[in-house]
Amino acid sequence: MHKEIKTHTPGIKASHIYEVIPHKGKYSLAGKKFHFIGAGGIGMSGLAKLLLANQAKLSGSDQQASEVTERLCELGANLQTYHKAENIPDDTEKVVISAAIKETNPELREARKRGLKVHKYAEMLGELMSCYKGIAISGTHGKSTTSGWLTSLFAHLGLKPNYIVGADIPQFGTSSGAGTSEYFIAEACEYDRSFLNLKPQIATILNIEQDHLDYYKDVDDIIKAFTDFAQGVRPGGTVIANGQDPNVAKLIKALPDTINCQRFGIDGDFDFSARNLLLEEGCYSFDVYQGSKLLGKTKISLPGKHNVSNALAVIAMAINTGLEAEQVLANLAGFSGIDRRLMLKAKINDITVLDDYAHHPTEIKASLTAIRQKYSPKRLWCVFQPHQYSRTRFLLDDFAQSFMLADITIVPDIYFVRDSQQSKEMVNAQILVNRIRQASSEAVFIDDFRAICDHLVENAMPGDLVVTMGAGNIWKVADEYIQRLG
Repeated sequence: MHKEIKTHTPGIKASHIYEVIPHKGKYSLAGKKFHFIGAGGIGMSGLAKLLLANQAKLSGSDQQASEVTERLCELGANLQTYHKAENIPDDTEKVVISAAIKETNPELREARKRGLKVHKYAEMLGELMSCYKGIAISGTHGKSTTSGWLTSLFAHLGLKPNYIVGADIPQFGTSSGAGTSEYFIAEACEYDRSFLNLKPQIATILNIEQDHLDYYKDVDDIIKAFTDFAQGVRPGGTVIANGQDPNVAKLIKALPDTINCQRFGIDGDFDFSARNLLLEEGCYSFDVYQGSKLLGKTKISLPGKHNVSNALAVIAMAINTGLEAEQVLANLAGFSGIDRRLMLKAKINDITVLDDYAHHPTEIKASLTAIRQKYSPKRLWCVFQPHQYSRTRFLLDDFAQSFMLADITIVPDIYFVRDSQQSKEMVNAQILVNRIRQASSEAVFIDDFRAICDHLVENAMPGDLVVTMGAGNIWKVADEYIQRLG
């Protein structure tokens, strides 16, 4: 699969890949030899791209070739299809593994046998961030949107940031990039406490809720992990936190006075606040205050009040890096979102089709509210694919209440991720459908994607809106349904 470098990643200027600032971190990456096991994932491929941009040598493998692995080969990586012990070059210095790689993997076993240093993705991300002024965005919801928004703003203002986001940014055509800026923007994932590997200059906490209860004991355990993340900010750095979130408030109280913490929120006494919200064509405009000082009026192009909160986080981070408030507010509306976040896929025969990543009850409610505000559909069809048996079981009652704004909810089988056999035996999609019905909402279980499309073709009418929703592969239903409509 190895190829000579011929082109740069589509959608990214060449300068985003080849012009790299000298490192001021712990060490130079030039000439270092890394081997990536599971190189094709969003996070791993983004990390690989940044290492290549910093003149590191990179080999690796993935179970199958893809557009992502092809792009990495074009940038100079030597990637193989399938995992085999002999894929690891003799001169490899460090091995990086994705979270999905098991100890039984033949390449990982070979690396252990040779005594090579093995890093998990999050550990290597932390090492790379130490070479830059890191901006790490955490939270149960909104990480990808907020990270992409800040990245887009920086790029629009000429800063050419380094970034790794959890979804493609359509205006860039990719989820990661290397630029000339001293700033590195990255999502900070709480699962497995992986974000504790990051020591950023700016640590942002968007919200904290119960999730990943297959890993965490309870919400207090989650709050403690986020608190540890915030306390890992570099000396002289800043924590930017949602002052309206009750669980984040507990975190703020636990922080020592030596950490500069700035709060954001809507209609309240915060360091950054949004006031006088006005809904215009499905999106909000509002006044932005820094303390008691009016910075100006702005508007956003993303629907939903939750995106006003995300916008405030972007504003706070941007101003803390030294950007002028006037520039920041004038350019917020230029960001139109990221892949699979309330994405308009098509409008055919007066039927609107959206796709959305929401997979937690709070996200579902926020997305359905935003859809109602922006599109005012005759009927709202939600095709929701539950993500993880354990999440579905732990949050079953919350899920049941979250579909009240949908007229009809269609539920296929639960998407399997990291679940135990015990979890699979304790809950299923039909149980969720029954609970949704008990909450006085219309719901139906249809396990097959093709059958779901059949049902939509037979029953959806002009003026209706269909949204596919979930973190799995439910987007395939949107694509097939659009083909049927077209």
